[in-house]
Amino acid sequence: MSETAPPQGSAKPPPAETLRRIERHAGALASSAVARMDETLPWFRALPADQRSWVMLVAQAGVRSLVEWLRSGGATEDSTQEISDEVFAAAPRALARSITLTQTVQLIKVTIDVAEAEVAALAAPGEEEPLLQAILKFSREIAFSAARVYARAAESRGAWDARLQALLVDALLRGDSSDVLASRAAALGWADAPPVAVVVGRSPGGDITAVLHAVYRAARRARIEVIGGVHGDRLVVVMGGAADPVATASALAASFGEGPIVVGPAVPSLDQATESARAALAGFRAAPAWPGAPNPVSADDLLPERTLAGDMEARRKLRHDAYGALSRAGGGLLDTLDAFFAAGGVLESAARELFVHPNTIRYRLKRVAEVTGLSPLDGRDAFALRMALAVGRLDPAT
Repeated sequence: MSETAPPQGSAKPPPAETLRRIERHAGALASSAVARMDETLPWFRALPADQRSWVMLVAQAGVRSLVEWLRSGGATEDSTQEISDEVFAAAPRALARSITLTQTVQLIKVTIDVAEAEVAALAAPGEEEPLLQAILKFSREIAFSAARVYARAAESRGAWDARLQALLVDALLRGDSSDVLASRAAALGWADAPPVAVVVGRSPGGDITAVLHAVYRAARRARIEVIGGVHGDRLVVVMGGAADPVATASALAASFGEGPIVVGPAVPSLDQATESARAALAGFRAAPAWPGAPNPVSADDLLPERTLAGDMEARRKLRHDAYGALSRAGGGLLDTLDAFFAAGGVLESAARELFVHPNTIRYRLKRVAEVTGLSPLDGRDAFALRMALAVGRLDPAT
């Protein structure tokens, strides 16, 4: 009676003698593999003792799985995957975070090299070549299994990071204590490189992990650190180490959806970033009032629109940094601005109103620009100055 053919896609199991030899040498094979790792891989020698013991467990499980796999003749694709996955079940998940995928491939290669060298002692007479081919095929399955382990770890880590970053961004927007921000940022490996600025724009939609991955990829190219979160239809990104926040935000612009991208003011560290986040959010809400705004745009450039939208911080800044500065400077700067605006920006008309020479008006307007950083001769700056005059006079006591 003829033998039953092995399942399609599987190989004939090796002779029982070969399997017995491999089982007898299993412990020695694993020990030899670990010893070779210690000899040839400097990074392996530097591992803590517990992690080295995990690798030993994986090596021993690998030999046992090889025997099982050989006994089944390679079996089916599903059972092959199940057997090869059992190799990495012997070690804690922490091993995938301690050893990179590249290093794992190096460990597999060393183990296979050791097994190849022992083929003559392991195989029954005349079975050396089939056993060698089977070992090489099994090593491929182990490599695929390692890739699956690392892919699952990356997916889990990515989902956790996305949740943690969303919590941190939410804490920023709520204005939580600096201790809360610091603990969550530390869990994400945030280095807190100054300056720190917050960017707010519309989310492009889709999977949140994919959205944040696009932000990280752009941030790596820009050589900055970022933490991001999607809140409703908004994408909020905290940038660290961006010397020019608006220019750096331009490098991240492709990660945002359509619409305005607003950059909050730079602050020294993350624990002060709530101020930047509030300004960026207020600017994002007010940005539609300035259709011609650059994109990205600084939140400080939107002070007039933010004031009209009810942002008290923008109102305070206009009152203090523009109206207050002009009041303290004296020299008739406030009266000159009033006359200049009333004259529709005509120097000669303003000069006649104040009974001074037009050059005096020019000089005072130049002083206004020096004191406030806003030039009355620029249409956009003139709008901000007129808003500052109105706000300052509505609340002169402050």
